[in-house]
Order: sequence, then structure tokens, then C-alpha cells
Amino acid sequence: MTADSRLLADELISFIRDKIPLARAMDLRLHRYDAERLALAAPLAPNVNDKGCAFGGSLASVMTLAGWALVELELKRRGEDCDVFVGDSQVRYLEPVWDDFRAEARLAEDADFATFFATLAERGKARIDVRCEVPGSGARPAATLQARFVAKRRAGAQ
Repeated sequence: MTADSRLLADELISFIRDKIPLARAMDLRLHRYDAERLALAAPLAPNVNDKGCAFGGSLASVMTLAGWALVELELKRRGEDCDVFVGDSQVRYLEPVWDDFRAEARLAEDADFATFFATLAERGKARIDVRCEVPGSGARPAATLQARFVAKRRAGAQ
């Protein structure tokens, strides 16, 4: 990752923590960011449920924010001024999470930024599918999220 990309990622995490009170309460942190994936980390303590494991809503939120941040950062890297929304998502909970956790986001197998940006250039909006997961105790993830994110150019942006 370039220094500029790391700076953009750090700025975005600060923005998320400043503008989304839930992210601040969850103590969300940047774990990793590179050209292909972004991972956000969260400690268990502020995200625990009554059983002592991670609250499902926290898992879904961290995965959603990781996917959103992956798309948002790629737009920022390319100088695009867009609003990014979750258009659709599906979450699966596969095993409890008993420790601090992270959510890793990457593009879905059939998605690519080249097509996304070509569509954005042509229509002023585009959508892209992202896959997120919280690693589990073994080879299988503890939770997954499949989401479609939509980017729309802001009024006045080219």
C-alpha cells in the first residue's frame, strides 16, 4: 500500500468514527488495507452480547462498514466524489465469536473495479458486489456478508 493510500484509509476511519456514533462505540479500527481487501477490527468488550460472545449486530455492522470502506476508498483513490450506499445485503452467522474480531472485505468473484468505474463514467452511478467475512476458529468463517454497494456521483461532481 502506498503512503497516500494509507493516509486515505486512516482519514476514512477517522471520518467513520466521527460521523457514525455506533462505529466509535464499537471502537472500530483499521486492521489492514491493500489494493484487494480492507479489514476492520473491533474488540469484543464493547461488542459483547448476553452470552459473552460477539453481538450479531456488531458483526453485521463491522462487515458492512468494511465493504462500504473498500468501495469508498477506491473512489477516493481515483478522485471520484460519490455517495456510497448499501443496496442489498445478506448476512450468515456460522459460529460464535468469543474474542476480538475483524471483518475482511474484498470484491465478489464476478466483480471488478474496471467495470464499476466504466459504468460510473457512463451513467453517474454504478453498483458493485462485495464479500465480507469474519474469520472463524477454523477454516470456515464465523460470519459472512454478501452485499451490493451503489455509488452515485454527488450533484455537481463530474
